[in-house]
Amino acid sequence: MKKIIVRTTKRKEMVDITDDVQQIISNLSIKNGICVLFIPHTTCGITINENADISVRRDILSHFSRMVPEDGLYQHLEGNSDAHIQSTMSGHSLILIVENQRIQLGTWQGIFLCEFDGPRTREVWISTLSNSEVNNL
Repeated sequence: MKKIIVRTTKRKEMVDITDDVQQIISNLSIKNGICVLFIPHTTCGITINENADISVRRDILSHFSRMVPEDGLYQHLEGNSDAHIQSTMSGHSLILIVENQRIQLGTWQGIFLCEFDGPRTREVWISTLSNSEVNNL
């Protein structure tokens, strides 16, 4: 397993980690297979979305905040219940296809760590399986 360390700077932000993931895949011996990304945090998530226009990220975060406001009537006393709920909405894992040591994404897609309770230092765990390992499952 490999790890990416991401230091977020805002309470809520989406950090493009596409290049970091690709760098790890490029340095591994896997040519074709799958890559699993996992976020081991309860107030942070991961997603794939457009990376060409930064306003898409702002729209996503704004909509999450409207759906799950920071000052809602929550029972959790830490003051970050909204972050727990929003991370559940974004999800904590992704599976990516690797072909010729390149992660396969659409033209406008990028991989984003979704911070909902920052600023913090976060980890993204990465594990891979080659096609031969997948076929033996």
